Amino acid sequence: MFEMTKNVLRNLSGKYSTRLYPFTRRDPYTGYRGRLEQNIDECIFCHMCEKRCPSVCISVDNKNFTWSCDPFACVYCGFCVDVCPTHCLSMSNIHRSVTGERETMFYQGKPKPKKAKAEKAAPAAE
Repeated sequence: MFEMTKNVLRNLSGKYSTRLYPFTRRDPYTGYRGRLEQNIDECIFCHMCEKRCPSVCISVDNKNFTWSCDPFACVYCGFCVDVCPTHCLSMSNIHRSVTGERETMFYQGKPKPKKAKAEKAAPAAE
């Protein structure tokens, strides 16, 4: 009994063995993938992220210019970020906010203006 009391008093008077979480937060590790972010203005709706996603959580519709992702199905592997040709997808090191209901990330883009084809130059008259 005396050994236990001695141990309890030593633990109460010593320093903490864990972090006091709400007051002391640990910085995320380098390369941590916490949240998928999309810059819809740069997206060309090429379906590369949808094809490469192992959890099939991304859907792209290039006719309606929509991009959606189910964050509850996402495994945050970063494969979609690696294959994106315009680099409009990125992974931030911040956690998603806590939610009580299932939400889907949905983005509506705008059609990109078509580039005018250069007219063939008329041969110079000699």
